[in-house]
Amino acid sequence: MAIPSSARVIKADSQSDIPVTGRSVGPVFRPVPPDVPDAIDIRGVTFRYGEQVILDSVDFQVGAREIVGLIGPNGGGKSTLLKLVLGLLKPVSGCVQVLGKSPSAAARHIGYVPQFANFVKRFPIRVEDVVLMGRQGRSRHWGPWPRADREAIEAVLEEVDISHLRRRHIDALSGGQLQRVLIARALAAEPRLLLLDEPTASVDSDGERSLFELFHRLANRMSVVVISHDLGFISDYVDRVACLNRQMVIHDTEALTADSIEKLYGDHVHMIHHHH
Repeated sequence: MAIPSSARVIKADSQSDIPVTGRSVGPVFRPVPPDVPDAIDIRGVTFRYGEQVILDSVDFQVGAREIVGLIGPNGGGKSTLLKLVLGLLKPVSGCVQVLGKSPSAAARHIGYVPQFANFVKRFPIRVEDVVLMGRQGRSRHWGPWPRADREAIEAVLEEVDISHLRRRHIDALSGGQLQRVLIARALAAEPRLLLLDEPTASVDSDGERSLFELFHRLANRMSVVVISHDLGFISDYVDRVACLNRQMVIHDTEALTADSIEKLYGDHVHMIHHHH
């Protein structure tokens, strides 16, 4: 089933009467520069591991400056979908475009926070040095990080609320603190698309709320796709919910019900809403 790209709305500038293209979600209006392509445009994608079908004729579009929650059962293909967007995997059939380009051509404009950080926490490295890794590939240099890169991460450290941790070694961090460091590393690359694979798995409810508020703010300048199992937080903070279990179904947050989730997961599911 083809899923149409998110609608854009036109509003007139009160001062110049020049049409402004953007995205309207309830009372929120996010201006989008004209002629900006969708962040993700996936059409008819099928992917298999051997004979096992992981994704079956999936259509998935994410517009510029849109935040989409991606949910589904374990093994439903969520992480595989992100890897296709990153260009780490190639589909058996169908088309994947990212920011109007092939995934490999768009890679330097994508920020990615994996579900599991694949490094040794005992490695003697400080928080600010991990965040600086996100600047790799933006300029060519040898030796110490240039001043421009060090200055660029100042705002990121502040935005993710880890400035006070900048000189701490990563082996001294809690799970939630480390997750914020990895998010900051992704943001240091100044992405146009941010992909987050269960970024709140290691944090408590207050920390989860704080992170989702951050993701919602980030959608003012980039597109965001976040995988999560917490349906309450998802429905409170995202523009749309994409439900994936081999096939994709898109819901507006208002249309997301316990019945629709039960059909996706094949079991009875309770939805808990977090008021904020």
